[in-house]
Parts: sequence; structure tokens; C-alpha cells
Amino acid sequence: MVSRRQFLRGNFKAARPPQRPPWALAEEGFLDACSRCGDCIPVCPTRIIVVVRGYPEVDFKRGECTFCGACALACKDGALPRATGQAIPWAIKAQIGPGCLARQGVECRVCGDHCPVAAIRFSPRLGGPPVAEVEAGSCTGCGACVAPCPVTAISLA
Repeated sequence: MVSRRQFLRGNFKAARPPQRPPWALAEEGFLDACSRCGDCIPVCPTRIIVVVRGYPEVDFKRGECTFCGACALACKDGALPRATGQAIPWAIKAQIGPGCLARQGVECRVCGDHCPVAAIRFSPRLGGPPVAEVEAGSCTGCGACVAPCPVTAISLA
């Protein structure tokens, strides 16, 4: 939905839906199923689930998702229906933006150091430090690379 301010400014690009906890239903189904009880929040061991506008969202600036499944087990409403053996909770992947220090000519490998599955590789280049690249096939979307980035150049989408 486009806000009144966006409409008046001519900005009709719809906002991306918020990142819900792992195994969440599609946005419309999630909003219908979630009772806003908050049971998923205290069980998250990394404390990345926060309340925004009454509903739980994941904030990767606070840490990473370990995919422990505690939030799905705590959800009694069916908004986070983790199927037995379902390992992949979402299709989001890390994306490195143009603000990345290595792309600006500054040596930095912080994101790669924090990636638990080594999905961030550094390609050598002439005349500058290696550039970070995400291997989409390896990235789990855990968000471990987001918080440590000193220039907030990494996002998940």
C-alpha cells in the first residue's frame, strides 16, 4: 500500500514487506494467522525478533538467525508452520550494496569472517582490495553478515 506522503511525492514504488520470523506464512496469511501474542519473541536465542506495529519482525542489525526453530515451536497460531525436516525457512539472500568498503578501495573482510557457511567470497582485482561477492546458492539468509558490516552495506532480500 502506498502512503499518502508517497502518493503526493509521486513515489509509487510499493514498500517491500517486512521480514517475518523464519517459516512465516506469506504476508497476507501471516497477518491473518498471527494473534500478536509475542510468544516467538522471548524464545529467540539471538534476540532478533522484535515487534513492529504489533507484529513480529526480524531485525538483522541485532544479530543472526540460527534457524533453531524455537519461534516456530512457540507459535500456537500457525503463523510460523515449520514442517518436520524443513531446513530452509525463507528465500532471502544477502546482497552487498555499493557502499561496501572494498568497493570503495578500502580493505575489509568483516562480512566474510562472520558468514557461517562461507557464502561470501572475495574476488581479487587489480589496483584495489578484493571485492566481496555473495554466492547465492550457498547463502542461507541467516543475516550473520549484516550487523558486523561497519558501513551497513549489506541487506537481505
